[in-house]
Order: sequence, then C-alpha cells, then structure tokens
Amino acid sequence: MAELAAPAIRDWDYPRGTASVLLMHRFAEEHGVTLPGVAVEELRAPDRQLDARQELAVVRALLSTVGSGDDVALSLGCRYRATTFGIFGFACISSPTMRDAMVFALRYLDLSFTFCIPHVELDAAGLRLVLDDSRVPEDVARFLALRDLSAICTVMRDLLPEISLERLEFRFPSSSFVDSYRTAFGVSPIFGAAEHQVVLDPELLNLPLPQANEQTVALCAAQCDALVARRRTRSGVPQLVRERLVRLGGADAGMDEIARQLTLSARTLRRRLTEAGTGYRQLLDEVRQTLAEEMLDTGVLSVDDVALRLGYAEASSFIYAFKRWTGTTPAAYARRNR
Repeated sequence: MAELAAPAIRDWDYPRGTASVLLMHRFAEEHGVTLPGVAVEELRAPDRQLDARQELAVVRALLSTVGSGDDVALSLGCRYRATTFGIFGFACISSPTMRDAMVFALRYLDLSFTFCIPHVELDAAGLRLVLDDSRVPEDVARFLALRDLSAICTVMRDLLPEISLERLEFRFPSSSFVDSYRTAFGVSPIFGAAEHQVVLDPELLNLPLPQANEQTVALCAAQCDALVARRRTRSGVPQLVRERLVRLGGADAGMDEIARQLTLSARTLRRRLTEAGTGYRQLLDEVRQTLAEEMLDTGVLSVDDVALRLGYAEASSFIYAFKRWTGTTPAAYARRNR
C-alpha cells in the first residue's frame, strides 16, 4: 500500500473559514429552519474565522432541527462544490491532473470543510479514498462521515465529470435510505465493512482536468500558504484561553484572570480574540458546552450536578444556556444519547 500524500492535518480541531457553516445555514433555511449561533451577516465577513467547535455546534443544531437521517446527511453533502471554498477550490479545479488535485487538497486540507480525515491510498484493490472518523464525536460521527464523503465525491465530479466509483463501503450497519446513497454516489453501498471508503480506477489519477492551468495553480498555492499561515497564527491565543478554561472545569474565572495567567492585559487579550474572530464569552460557552455534553454522556451525573460543576449558581441558568447552545434541554440530550 502506498499513500498518495499525507494529509496536512490529522484531527478535525483546526481553525476554519465560514463557507461550510454558511452552506449549512442555507440548507436549514430551505427546510424552514433558522439555526442558532453566529449571525449569518457576521459569517459573511471576508476574513471571518471559526473555531472547529463552533462549526460542530452548527452541525448539532442542524441534526436536532432538520434531522439526522442518512438522507439529510447525503443531501447536504451534495451541496458542497469546488467553488464553495474560494481560492482552495479554484486551485483544485486548475490542477493539471486528478493526482495533482488530490495532492493539493491533502496539502491544504485545513482550508477545507471535513471533520473526517481523508487518506488516499494505492494498493492491489485500486485507488482507495478512506475516511478516518476515529476522533469525531460519536453523536455526529455517522452524519459527518456521510456528509464528508458525499461532499468529497461531489467536488471530485466538479473537477472531472466522468468520475465514477467502483465500490462504496461504510463501517456502520445498513440504512433505510439506500436510494439516497445511489443518488449521491452513483453506486449501491456495502455496509458493515472494515472502513469508510470509496474505490476508484487508478487510471483516473492521470487524466487531465478540463480547466487545468499550472500558472493559476502556482498563484493559488501562494495565496493558500498565506491563508493557512494567518489561520494558524490566529488560533494561538484562543486555544490558550480554551485550555485554561478546560483546566478550570468550565468555571468562569473572568477575562482579567485569564489575561493575567497569559501575562497579557485584559485589553490586549480582548483585541487578540477579536482579531481571531471570537471572544471570551464565546470561548467560555464552547468549553462549557463540550464539558456539559461529556458529563451528560456518562449517564452518571444529574443536570443539577453538571450545572454545579460548570460553575452555575442555579440549574435553571445552565438549562437556559444549554438550550441556546444545542436547541434542546440537558435532560432531553441525556435521554437521546443513552
């Protein structure tokens, strides 16, 4: 087995643009639903950046409102196009061959939308695109595996319309939405497999892309390098704040105290977070939501216990906040995940 190229990232927790979240908002609106969270107007800001957990919160809100069925995940995935991702997508379209496009996409994977990490391998079975969802939260893993793989296949057809899959496999059990799989992928799926994967003809790697332009790719690569560098720089301070809030168990130490721990003034910390497209209260909410879901998933702690551990004076305040984050109450969340 030979890996075509190593993906630039190995985990879903990387800074992201707003394209995927905007697409999910539009998808929800088409189903008569308005998703909570960052206002759509703010998401349209040219250089707006999101933390991966913010995007994950949108995914969960979508599941609880529009639906979590395989048909919803596949329908959403088919809305992702190469042009959805600006300069990153334009570079893929302009690559000389499908091999070049795949190598480019893996090199700049943190400019994409995916939560499951793709690996492209060549072996005796053919050209395999395998999705690794081992680190994706369990409550959204099936939905995101379907969304991500159907989106990847849709984008590949944008690059080379004649692409067809030889085999499609998923680890999870069978589905009642097999027709939706055929619509999204063009083949019938195999369930209960060892991996989530599609198998393609290796000859596809060498096919020239219709809109190939090497000069355009070179220009796009330079812009992608600059964009990745900016995102990685910006992720520094928010991540440090998040780590300290996690150590405090989600308790609100106050921005002044967190700034002191980071040897920054509160004013500088506020400015650095604003530049990164976030804020102290937003990060506190993200950490509290993550910790709350983890504690509720254990099935051991009551809602009152979780509220107390997160530093809420009253359970009612926690219940209100949790419903704002997820669209459901802590008790309903705990029942749904047992």
